[in-house]
Amino acid sequence: MSLIPKSHPRAKSLFIREKLVKGFENGLVAKEGLLAQGRGEAFDYLLGEKTSRLAKNAIRAAAAQLLLAERPVISVNGNIAALCPKEIVKLSKQIKAKLEVNLFYANKTRKQAIIKMLKKSGAKEVLGSNPKTSTKLDGIDSARRIVDKNGIFAADVVVVPLEDGDRTMALRNAGKIVITFDLNPLSRTSHTANITIVDNVTRGIDLLIEECKKLSKRNKDSLQKIIYNFDNKKNLAENVIQIKNNLTRRARIA
Repeated sequence: MSLIPKSHPRAKSLFIREKLVKGFENGLVAKEGLLAQGRGEAFDYLLGEKTSRLAKNAIRAAAAQLLLAERPVISVNGNIAALCPKEIVKLSKQIKAKLEVNLFYANKTRKQAIIKMLKKSGAKEVLGSNPKTSTKLDGIDSARRIVDKNGIFAADVVVVPLEDGDRTMALRNAGKIVITFDLNPLSRTSHTANITIVDNVTRGIDLLIEECKKLSKRNKDSLQKIIYNFDNKKNLAENVIQIKNNLTRRARIA
């Protein structure tokens, strides 16, 4: 990994970029995943490269939903495995969720590399590679339709960070509650998911873990109230307004 000076004004962003490049070199990340990161980075810049109040509200709702889940599953792709494998494993243990590898650009070698990374990061079991327990989601033609019978297929709540819109819709149509991280408040994924955390997953994942810990002492009624009071569509609209306001301020400075 190249040496990035801490004094660089966008050191954190560059460090994330380098982690993905390393993930690509190690067989975790697809070429297309690098392109997706660039798009997300652009939106992060527009959002101010910080976790907003709006993102924190979504994180709180997501934590409440995960704590109420009976069969939570976290879907992992190459970018997530490269960016925050330890944190994803930590979250799975915190909420007693299963981990399942699911890839748009399916590749057995890459899938095994991701599983190896997750186990190296503390995971005891990772689903998604056993053909004997695989099945298909209806309404989707990509390789992401292949899921594990004991994982995503049986889940009531699925965390799908850095997801594509088609599978988010397929998961919703299958009766799943979907939680996603997506820096683009305009995307199909953002508008299809039940709860969208508009934040960089490398920032938001730690906050989600902490919020799950904090809310774990709450009773079901209290958790359900948090979810009831969260409006995903409204939250997304306010994120768009935040981008507009950020651009307006910059225009005035210019």
